[in-house]
Amino acid sequence: MSWLQEVFQVNKPIIAMCHLQALPGDPGYKRDKGIGWVMEMARNELIALQQGGVDGVMFSNEFSLPYLTEVEPVTYTTMARIIGELRHDIKIPFGVNVLWDPKASIDLAVATDAQFVREIFTGVYGSDFGLWNTNCGEVVRHRNRIAGESVKLMFNIVPEAAAYLGQRDVADIARSTVFNTKPDALCVSGLTAGSETDSSTLKKVKDAVPDTPVFANTGVNLANVAEQLAIADGTVTATTFKRDGVFENETDQARVRAFMEIVRCMRKENG
Repeated sequence: MSWLQEVFQVNKPIIAMCHLQALPGDPGYKRDKGIGWVMEMARNELIALQQGGVDGVMFSNEFSLPYLTEVEPVTYTTMARIIGELRHDIKIPFGVNVLWDPKASIDLAVATDAQFVREIFTGVYGSDFGLWNTNCGEVVRHRNRIAGESVKLMFNIVPEAAAYLGQRDVADIARSTVFNTKPDALCVSGLTAGSETDSSTLKKVKDAVPDTPVFANTGVNLANVAEQLAIADGTVTATTFKRDGVFENETDQARVRAFMEIVRCMRKENG
C-alpha cells in the first residue's frame, strides 16, 4: 500500500486547498475585520470542502500576495493559531503550505500535526518574486531535527510564476529529483493558480518516474479531471471549487460535489 492509500484511504486522492485570507503583515490584510473574520472564512471553506466530499485538505496563505520566499514569523504563527482553533472541525487528512518557504511549512506541519506539505524544495528559478533558490538538503535535515520525519513532502517541480534557470527537460528534472532527494510526491503546475496543468508535461513526468506519486497541481476542473487523473496519481485543487470558478471567490459546495461525483465514478470504473 502506498502512503497515499494509507493516508487518504482512496486511489487518486483529491486534495482541496483551504485558502486563508490575507494575514497580518500582508498587503491585503483587512485590519477592520481582523483575525476573527479570517478564522470564520477559513472555517466556512473547510466545512464546504469536507461536505463536498474531498479526500484531504491543505491550508495555505494563498492571499498573502505578493509571496515571500522567506516568510515573516507572523505568517506561520497566525496560520498555526487558525489551524489549532479549527482542529476539532477537521475530519479528513490535512496538510499545510506556507508560500513559499519550505522550512516554515515543515515547522507549521510539526506544530499542527499536519501529515504533508507541498513546497518548492529543489531547483533555482527566475520568478515573479525574484531569484528563487533552494537548499533541499538543509530543509530535509531541518525536518529531522524537529522530529518531522513522518511529514510527507510533496515537491512542486514546475513552480507557478517561475522558470527553471537550468536548461533541462522536465523528465530529466523529475528523474534527478527522485534520485537525489527522495520526494514523497511530485507536483506539476500551470503558470498560476487555476491555470491548467499541461497534460503532455504531466505525462512526461509520470513516465519518467513511474514509481513516484505525481499530482496535477493546478487547473484541474470538471472538463479535464478525467484526462488529468488518467495520468496523475491525484490532484491538488482549488479554483474550480470557487464560486463561478474564480480564484478570489469563496468555495461553492455544489461545485465541489459535482467534481467529486466525477472522481467517484472514475474510481468505480477502474475498480
